[in-house]
Amino acid sequence: MNITNKTILVTGGGSGIGYATAKFLVKKGNKVIISGRNPEKLKKAALALGIDYIVCDVTDADAVKSLVTKLETAYCDLSILINNAGIGFVYKLGEGANAVEKARQEFETNYFAPVRLIENLLPLLKKQPEAAIVNISSNVAFHPLVVLPTYSDAKTALHSHSVALRLTLSTDTNIKVFEVMPSLINTEATKDMGGEQHGLPPAVAAADIYNGLNEDRYEIFVGEAGQQYADYLADPKAAIAKFNQGLY
Repeated sequence: MNITNKTILVTGGGSGIGYATAKFLVKKGNKVIISGRNPEKLKKAALALGIDYIVCDVTDADAVKSLVTKLETAYCDLSILINNAGIGFVYKLGEGANAVEKARQEFETNYFAPVRLIENLLPLLKKQPEAAIVNISSNVAFHPLVVLPTYSDAKTALHSHSVALRLTLSTDTNIKVFEVMPSLINTEATKDMGGEQHGLPPAVAAADIYNGLNEDRYEIFVGEAGQQYADYLADPKAAIAKFNQGLY
């Protein structure tokens, strides 16, 4: 897929992987719109990149409808959606963990939000001669991390949805569905996970996303995720134990 002169929406584009990806795509000659729920952060990011932004909490159904209306009106040539917005809680399952409430928040942002936005944007994407949906999941989508238990659940659900959506849309549309599975990336959201010490720069993920789209690699692995996936396919039990070594 040729990722040049495309109009692209990046959710959660005010920082981290979303910001780095927006920056990379702009340099490659694309028109990028970023969205997010923090107006100040979003405005600052958009001004730095010289692009447009739309404030939207993707967990709010009415806000998503408003976002889609704005896109249909002002960006009717939108052809790529990058579902990047996400949250995660670092904790362990057990008595007093409050796992249900943490899971509810994680699923609202990491799973239900992209599913809703995709469904609402399908009519617009279907109008384009070439289009793509890009879901940012994680290396925990294929095996869990015990200190990110319900985050792992949500990303696994997004992985499954991406596969089903890819197969479904391939039958009668020109919409391609990509899934990006990064290993640890150094962002504000990963400070509690050791991102500053052990994470890759967001720019690495941005470059891998761009290259993966250009090469039509529907599953895009970033950092160690590719080897982790290969290890999992070879020996799931051993791979999961290695992935969680020292954490349980």
